[in-house]
Amino acid sequence: MARQTSHQVAPAAPPKSKPQSRPRDPVASGTRDASVNRAAGHNYFLLDKFEAGVALLGTEVKSIREGKANLKDAYGIIKDGEAFLLNAHIGPYSHGSYTNHESLRTRKLLLHSEEIRKLLSKTQQKGFTLIPTRLYFRNGRVKCELAVAKGKQDWDKRETERRREADREARAAIARNKGA
Repeated sequence: MARQTSHQVAPAAPPKSKPQSRPRDPVASGTRDASVNRAAGHNYFLLDKFEAGVALLGTEVKSIREGKANLKDAYGIIKDGEAFLLNAHIGPYSHGSYTNHESLRTRKLLLHSEEIRKLLSKTQQKGFTLIPTRLYFRNGRVKCELAVAKGKQDWDKRETERRREADREARAAIARNKGA
């Protein structure tokens, strides 16, 4: 008869966890905007907003991820049934070579034809224009939020500032009363 041997089984080792990697960049993951046009809200009445894709080169996407995009002087136009973004500054990619892009080139906006028709009809009215308000990532793709805008006069800007200041003071007074 065969002799039985008793052997001890080593306790199961805890499963190895993945090595802690760096958290994903908030701009690339879409939790933070890559670029915001703060002057747009100050200089224009922003009416309708549209989301558009942007046709970019590889080095431009990498530059946007590095935070080198500026929409301050940018605007949109519609020409021959296509939408374009002009004067949007995307700085050169830091590790780029001779394939780097031009900073201020005209970029095509990707919109459905029905959206382009709506934008065209709205921007043909006197005083209305297309202003990009922000650049951001959604599902790994760069998106641009466009607003149909009407320019503000100086007195409009002062009125907006007065209203903002009054709201700020009201919130501060409410906070003081809650604390007392």
